[in-house]
Amino acid sequence: MNPHTSDLLSFLDASPCNFLAVESLRKRLEAKGFSELSMADAWNLAPGDRRYVVKNHSAIFAFVVGSDPLAGFRIISAHSDSPGFRIKPNAEMVCAGNVLKLNTEVYGGPILYTWFDRPLSLCGRVILRGKSPLKPQTRLLKIDRPLLTIPHLAIHYNRSVNEGNPLSKQRDMLPVIAILAEASEAKGFMTNLVARELGVNVSDILDYDLTLYDVTPACRFGINEEFISSGRIDDLMMAHAAEEALVASLDGENGAAVCPATRVMAIFDNEETGSGTKQGAASPILRSILERICASYPGAGEETVLRAIAESFMVSADNGHAIHPNYEAKQDPTNHPMLGGGPVVKINANCKYMTDASSAAVFRSICEEAGVEVQTFVNHSDTPGGSTLGNILTSQIDLEGVDMGAPQWAMHSCRETAAVADHLSTICLLYTSPSP
Repeated sequence: MNPHTSDLLSFLDASPCNFLAVESLRKRLEAKGFSELSMADAWNLAPGDRRYVVKNHSAIFAFVVGSDPLAGFRIISAHSDSPGFRIKPNAEMVCAGNVLKLNTEVYGGPILYTWFDRPLSLCGRVILRGKSPLKPQTRLLKIDRPLLTIPHLAIHYNRSVNEGNPLSKQRDMLPVIAILAEASEAKGFMTNLVARELGVNVSDILDYDLTLYDVTPACRFGINEEFISSGRIDDLMMAHAAEEALVASLDGENGAAVCPATRVMAIFDNEETGSGTKQGAASPILRSILERICASYPGAGEETVLRAIAESFMVSADNGHAIHPNYEAKQDPTNHPMLGGGPVVKINANCKYMTDASSAAVFRSICEEAGVEVQTFVNHSDTPGGSTLGNILTSQIDLEGVDMGAPQWAMHSCRETAAVADHLSTICLLYTSPSP
């Protein structure tokens, strides 16, 4: 098995939610010599420095400082979040027979019925009492054993289930976690569970952001193991490719000449809900980081930032839809990417993607230089698509760039499918950065 592929599977298993995905990326970066910066600290940077910034424990921005500020930035963006279910406050609900279920809220746009009857568990972050009210502690939580399931109603009670089954997010999608000896045991159940798992006092837990996840490991399948099956392929596959490409670009640079352009990996959160958070692509966080990098060069001023951005290029990496073997008519009749056919450039006449003819030409040239086949994705004209990180970022930064991604099936399912070959090709092309 190619090491990039086995590494992707390990990364997916270690990253069942946005917080843990960022923690996984942070550990990988630190193993390659990157060190953390805080937005609250003074920055003293030099060419060749490898640094990163974490925002809200759920977004991460890594960069390698270039030797020339006017060479601009080479940016790869992706996102850490995926659709699913978040645990609500006061989640405990006791049912007949003292069965305990948890109240949840849907995050983003998951394919609901794909979550039924799976072994599920809990992950996320827990906020603990700190030295002051403004400085609480954060602990990450990943319970590795199956704890819950969302049981489907038997077909005997709904004979028409296979003819269409409208689902209520509030009624039908609540997970079961226990059979209690007494109904009174429900009080404080979640807080007590979290305290036991983390080894902390219940009184120290102030709040938490917890998510359901499928504990089934990521895997390869197919007669030649050509497919990847996992949750969160959208968009952790691209986050992994971005990190792998950034790290690969550093090979041989110790003691050697530093690349003129500054390389940036920007992994945002909350793309699935519109990016309108302090850690999302609609926030000023990336622009603030680029400005502070420019400010570290001797004699740099406001004009330096503007000139650097004008020389920059961004690849907004978010997966696209491959033609489905059972629903070929859903795709555009002349632009239908196939699994294993290479990464896709994403184009939309109504500017839902940042791609235009100029940036698409740059991207195709990069693919040609990398020896990678590129496909084109355009929505079927009767099926409008959504916006992307690239499209949203252009409202914050005057950037040239392109939207792309690996093709996949079942986007937003609890379990998605992609091709091994497309992931390897994506890493290769992201590593091939355009010259200034």
